[in-house]
Amino acid sequence: MDKQLIEQLGNELYQAMVKRIVLSPLTERFPNITIVDAYHISLHMLECRLSAGEKIIGKKIGATSKAVQNMLGVFQPDFGYLTDKMVYSDEMPISQLLIQPKAEGEIAFVLKRDLIGPGITNADVLAATEAVMPCFEVVDSRIEDWNIKIQDTVADNASCGFFVVNEKAAVDPRSLDLSTCGMVVEKNGATLSVGAGAAALGSPVNCVAWLANTLGQFGIPLKAGELILSGSLVPLEPVVAGDEMNVKVGGMGNCRIRFS
Repeated sequence: MDKQLIEQLGNELYQAMVKRIVLSPLTERFPNITIVDAYHISLHMLECRLSAGEKIIGKKIGATSKAVQNMLGVFQPDFGYLTDKMVYSDEMPISQLLIQPKAEGEIAFVLKRDLIGPGITNADVLAATEAVMPCFEVVDSRIEDWNIKIQDTVADNASCGFFVVNEKAAVDPRSLDLSTCGMVVEKNGATLSVGAGAAALGSPVNCVAWLANTLGQFGIPLKAGELILSGSLVPLEPVVAGDEMNVKVGGMGNCRIRFS
């Protein structure tokens, strides 16, 4: 795929995000699109966001659990960038800013030193992590009806929307077993789903190592101070204005969000 087309598609995705409109799948329009093409499209979309004044604050892994992979029909992890305009605290204005949002419970990592792949191990990830904390990521797709393949979601910055973390619930990752820690997600006061760390590639730590090694192939590090969203441990849940959700993670605490 040539540079001009990559820039065109990156611009299309950015404008779709800004105008809250959907596009037909890139994989239908361009059947030969590769994951590398998609990654370069996502970088141009990111450049548009940075030109508008946003700042990179971290990175994310998506489609790490079988539950999410089966829901989306995407059977390998993807990755994207987090910016300062994606993070919220108590209330998230999804009805004003997102298109077709879905919430997922995750564990977020805050790094205290760089991770530069390839060759990153789980021990490297733990040594580089300042703290872990419960998180809701609210993904959104600029592709019509979430009709995506891996190339579509990678091009669309891993279907990034917004997220919220509870920094007060942060703990040292060495103080608990992240592969066995349990997660309970509640929606409007009722239990919605349960999961465990092992749902995400066997452990959220595996996910961060995968991301470091995958981005390392492009010469991109995970940087000290960045926030890394390690992927959902539970199925995706569509959300609308008026919904409230709470996620509890064993050994950490909880994270709440209200949608407007």
